[in-house]
Amino acid sequence: MIGISLRQLEVFVAIASEGSVRAAAERLHLSQPALSMALAELESQLGVDLFERKRGRLYLGERGREALSLAQEILERTAELKRGMQGHGAVLEGELRLGASNTIGNYMVGDLLGAFIAEHPKVAIRLAVENTDTIVKGVLDHALDLGCVEGTVTHVDIQVRPWREDELVICTRPDHELAKRKRLRAEDFAGARWILREGGSATRTFSERILATLPPGAAVLELGQSEAIKQAVIAGLGIACLPAVAVADAVKARRLMVLPTPFLDLRRRLSWVLRRSKYHGALVGAFLDSAAAIMPPTPAPHRRQSSRPPAATARPRCGRG
Repeated sequence: MIGISLRQLEVFVAIASEGSVRAAAERLHLSQPALSMALAELESQLGVDLFERKRGRLYLGERGREALSLAQEILERTAELKRGMQGHGAVLEGELRLGASNTIGNYMVGDLLGAFIAEHPKVAIRLAVENTDTIVKGVLDHALDLGCVEGTVTHVDIQVRPWREDELVICTRPDHELAKRKRLRAEDFAGARWILREGGSATRTFSERILATLPPGAAVLELGQSEAIKQAVIAGLGIACLPAVAVADAVKARRLMVLPTPFLDLRRRLSWVLRRSKYHGALVGAFLDSAAAIMPPTPAPHRRQSSRPPAATARPRCGRG
């Protein structure tokens, strides 16, 4: 009979999650030699190397990635067995690894986590804020339990659950030429200087779809954060398509102006992404229930958008400049 212990599985999952024996030892409050011994015993029991050793570092190997989801499931089911035996009043404990794309992680974190943390104070949350592509990769690699993203995800191994609606706006400085026009038309954007998010960002993909419906302009700058783009627009470097929640403070302070564009549909869907083949236990279920109870977002700070369906995805007509 294989003598694999829960401690060995905890050590394996911690090392895979933290990326090093030292960090995993700090997390589990064990010595590094004790962790190394537990990992060696587990690999001996399984008859495979779970990690590749290169220049003193550990990298999760192919067999390790296969074993990780099973080890996580065993630990989660064991925790649920314990809670089940303690009755309905048992306190929810453990660690929940979340990924959130930049808009959600930077501007909605209070809405996202506040109620859940208040209700489950013994749950430790690790939140990674990355672009949509990176979040999806983390879910696929079992590094994240679930992610919240802004873009469309169609990977065969990813389950997508819609969460809430979000809206973007086209913004500029109040003294920009477009801001002075009483009634904007699509053709007024000809030759506009756009500041864009980086590739892999859902906001970038959405912006490219919008730009494809407008006359050609020039992409003058590419930045990795909405906040950086907002500051670049305030500095007069160009205009941008940004989440309404990201520019609300600057609009209120009259440092930015939202351009009225009823001829564009700037709505998008925020969604949860989970790995289909991964076991999702009580922590994930409780978190999704908490998120589902959140009130819808406040409408964008400009007049109601057109109700027509979004335009089909097309190649951006915005050249480099």
